[in-house]
Amino acid sequence: LFITHDFGVVAEIADRVAVMSQGRVVEQGTAEAVLGNPQHPYTKQLIAAVPPLKAPAPRELATETILAVEHVSKTYRSGGFLGRGQRVTHAVRDVSLTLPKGATLGIVGESGSGKSTLARCLVRLIDPESGAIRIDGTDIASLTKSQLRAETRHIQMVFQDPFASLNPRRKAGDAVAQGLIVHGTPRAEARARARELFALVGLDPAATERYPHEFSGGQRQRIGLARALALEPRVLVADEPVSALDVSVQAQVLKLLGDLRQRLGLSIVFITHDLRVAAQVCDLVAVMKNGEVVEAGPIGQVFGDPRHAYTKALLAAIPGRDFGVRSHAAAG
Repeated sequence: LFITHDFGVVAEIADRVAVMSQGRVVEQGTAEAVLGNPQHPYTKQLIAAVPPLKAPAPRELATETILAVEHVSKTYRSGGFLGRGQRVTHAVRDVSLTLPKGATLGIVGESGSGKSTLARCLVRLIDPESGAIRIDGTDIASLTKSQLRAETRHIQMVFQDPFASLNPRRKAGDAVAQGLIVHGTPRAEARARARELFALVGLDPAATERYPHEFSGGQRQRIGLARALALEPRVLVADEPVSALDVSVQAQVLKLLGDLRQRLGLSIVFITHDLRVAAQVCDLVAVMKNGEVVEAGPIGQVFGDPRHAYTKALLAAIPGRDFGVRSHAAAG
């Protein structure tokens, strides 16, 4: 018995499939029948939401660079005694990347490749050992803690786990307003802005008075997005923002991200291990392995004609690689 929301995995390994909605099995049968010729509207909806691996036609990107990452490295040391026999892990090694204004840059790779460590370096949750991180020319990697507050508002993060990233004892509106209050906005004004941000991400403004446990996973991720947008950042770092969501909710959150990027002029760094998702939301992609970027370029070029053996291996390892191509015709 294999429980999953990943239809690619289902297509790869399942003999029979049962589709559940609101506690009921709405469709079941052989994997070939259910995935190839779905009958129930909910099954069709889920399958239609699976992102295809083929990237859409490329957008024209701005020539202006909003974020420049230059030779950034981060090393962890553990074990040993008095500095001897320590285990050294090069989590990020000499990474250089650029993000054009208004574009989305995907960072992909397997678990342990350094994606999330790089993301945390970008927003200075952890300090890189070397290199520069320039936002509109200002190197935030070289700033002291006291200097950081004014600059880090320009780059904010959406975290992977919508269940763990919110304080269960605080109302959702307070979580969104907190950053504004820390930066000097009067409390009443910050709470009013939180209501506006709820509306911006598709939530009822009255829901600011509810607690995190009263929201679904997709709604919590929208709250996390509202919190990140509160300080009006120029760059949004999204660390696996849809990995915990089923495909239909995932599609809604991805559409919201795209709409916000266009409406607010956001530039996005999108961390993911899901190459299907990356293909649909990213303009550019960097492939990481063992802390290094092994290949980078336009998403259609890298995924359509990969040069590095590791990129080829990642693409070949996608469960049900051809499922997305067939599924949309079946769901239609």
